[in-house]
Amino acid sequence: MTFDAQRLQAVAAAQERWEQTTRRTSQERLPERRKTFVTQSGVPVKGVYTSLDLPDLDYLDDLGLPGEYPFTRGVHASGYRGKLWTMRMFAGFGTAEETNQRYRYLLEQGNMGLSVAFDLPTLMGYDTDAPEALGEFGKCGVAISSLRDMEILMDGIPLGEVSTSMTINSPAPIIWAFYIAAAEKQGVPMAKLNGTLQNDILKEYIAQKEYIFPPEPSMRLVTDTIEFGSQHMPLWNTVSISGYHIREAGSTAVQELAFTLADGLEYVRWALRRGLDIDDFAPRLSFFFNVHNDFMEEIAKLRAARRIWAREMRQTFGAKNPRSWLMRFHCQTAGVSLTAQQPEINLIRVAIQALAGVLGGAQSLHTNSMDEALALPSEHAVTLAMRTQQIIAEESGVANSVDPLGGSYMLEALTDQTEQAVYHYFQRIEDLGGVLPSIEAGFFQQEIADASYHHQLEVDLNERIIVGLNRYVSGERPAIPILKMDPQGYDRQLARLHQLRLERDSAAVQSTLDGLRSACTSSANVMPCLIECAKAYATLGEITDVMRQAFGVYRELAVI
Repeated sequence: MTFDAQRLQAVAAAQERWEQTTRRTSQERLPERRKTFVTQSGVPVKGVYTSLDLPDLDYLDDLGLPGEYPFTRGVHASGYRGKLWTMRMFAGFGTAEETNQRYRYLLEQGNMGLSVAFDLPTLMGYDTDAPEALGEFGKCGVAISSLRDMEILMDGIPLGEVSTSMTINSPAPIIWAFYIAAAEKQGVPMAKLNGTLQNDILKEYIAQKEYIFPPEPSMRLVTDTIEFGSQHMPLWNTVSISGYHIREAGSTAVQELAFTLADGLEYVRWALRRGLDIDDFAPRLSFFFNVHNDFMEEIAKLRAARRIWAREMRQTFGAKNPRSWLMRFHCQTAGVSLTAQQPEINLIRVAIQALAGVLGGAQSLHTNSMDEALALPSEHAVTLAMRTQQIIAEESGVANSVDPLGGSYMLEALTDQTEQAVYHYFQRIEDLGGVLPSIEAGFFQQEIADASYHHQLEVDLNERIIVGLNRYVSGERPAIPILKMDPQGYDRQLARLHQLRLERDSAAVQSTLDGLRSACTSSANVMPCLIECAKAYATLGEITDVMRQAFGVYRELAVI
């Protein structure tokens, strides 16, 4: 349905009268707080929205019904009426034993799936006892140096029933092989495993910087996992294309969406060049977005994301299966928005952000804990974060209708403006030669750096208010319990690694590593070799070293 021209004229006349009378009288009595109002992406926000802001809106083409193309209103016809979003709390610290205990606790509290955080050595492909790993054990996630650690991490957790998300990128195929091998030891075949591998190397070059190999071989590895998953693991999402870390690095909402979608489209191109059929792999691609403080912009971002992806899959790449058009995504509240000052008020920020994720139609959600600007979450803090989701689900009523804000003049206008801005970025990326040339040119990195600088300048000048930081400041020191890791965990981890190397069949390890080396230097898919390495108890560092020798190590050019 497009708006009738005669009705639009009537609305325009009424709005002009309102501007000259009602609004002018109101402003004379109560002037507006600022000269301009903008979203966090700098998009101007009007004082009132009407049908004049959507003169060309075609309901069926632009919105449609939930569960139908273009999926602006959601990928499922019943929304959350049939099934709530998955409450998937991100967790990992110290040893596999400690993290296993936290997973069991979260499952007892109502967590619906696991989400694994790995420590920095693991993310960079080092064993815990590597010189490069010194001082970093277990600080930002769990240490996984071998299949033995993975077995302990998943001990007592039925991998055939629980879905697992793993936030790992450069060594993602190796960690995935550890998980597949651990499941096999539980008697669960890979075809029955359900979960998600982040495996998004492009955003590492763009934002998070946890890369190991150069872009070309790294993209080859991602394509290997997409191919392997489409052939052997029908329930597994082989890539979670992530805007979260792009946003945490300082991007705007528009940049987050544009760069994430550009990355996703690049993975599709590589898989197609491999000879894969788009309808064989596209349904198992998923996304991961940040939900920040600007409530309406965040919801608009998520709705625009679904519409753009559906259009590109259907019209640009010719996908025939409707499931290939669906964008399914996980959301996490914005860690970068949390303050060490007055940490309890982070509960309020997280609740607002989580509500935006739900109203935007997320398939799963992590809510950050109030203490994450200070330390890894305590049990008390993570329980409150979990309860935040449960209150939204069970008490707020927002899950009773599908896309309850759909049709809002403001929301639909912001959705359209976000979409237009994303396509503008697509054109700029294409003009530079595509995603990889844009990375090499430092385009993404510079755009994020500029946005981050602008945001911080606004905060420093008190033009952007952060409660507790630059306004409503309290001098009180935080008085909340802080998580303390087992100080003996590092020693236990080193002892386990040492014992593993003594007990395993060294000849079998070497044989599997030799097989991996041959696969890396050929066009063969590396996943079968990685699984064999895992089963022989080759360590993460040993496997990654073979791949470093085959592929080289990436060094980023300085961005000025």
